Amino acid sequence: MIAAAALLGVVGGVATGYTVQAERPPTPLPPLSQPDLAYPKKRLPADQTPEPLSAAEDRRVKTDGDLRKLLLPVPKGARENHKFTKDNWLSIGTYSERFSTPADTFRAFGWSGLRRVAHRAWDEGDRTYIINLVQFRDAQELGAKRHMEEQQNSMLRDGMAQNVGSLLEGTEWGRYYVFDKPVRRPGYPPMYATRAIAHRGDVTMDIFAYDTRPMSKKDIRTIAERQVGML
Repeated sequence: MIAAAALLGVVGGVATGYTVQAERPPTPLPPLSQPDLAYPKKRLPADQTPEPLSAAEDRRVKTDGDLRKLLLPVPKGARENHKFTKDNWLSIGTYSERFSTPADTFRAFGWSGLRRVAHRAWDEGDRTYIINLVQFRDAQELGAKRHMEEQQNSMLRDGMAQNVGSLLEGTEWGRYYVFDKPVRRPGYPPMYATRAIAHRGDVTMDIFAYDTRPMSKKDIRTIAERQVGML
């Protein structure tokens, strides 16, 4: 497992700077043995065959399309932040550069089947929201779940939230966090942070929010619940 700390530029108005964010890089998935067939060996009688999912019921219809359309829209009055991307896509290389060992992380993402990353950030006064939807290729959804778990585990490390967070309703083991201590750097105001991490299907949702003033659990929970609803 690769230990890492990532640098993420935070732009939140005129008087903001850069803050340090620690993230746990992905662990390559081991080769999978061939599982038993997931469908019956014999064809079911016609009267027992289930109806196919409608487009509204099948999440893959959403996530196999333009993943950027599942990002929360920029709120009215906020300003979209294009520091990391102009088109709301992050390449796997760019996403890997958030970690302290980009080359190793890039290879690990390759093993884990990372497919693509949709990204959006916006500024509201001194507050910045950053959303990443990280999609994996595996049909069994192991990559997204593993990435979520690793990022959640990293939240107990020094420089991170250093707490277990709270369960995000409407998700399977999704959690949201308020950092116990602000990030302090000489010449800059203290930077307070929150984060939400969850997965739905083959997509890991990772949201950060930064502000020069303390934030509440409700601030990050509300955004996270809305983004989960988009998935």
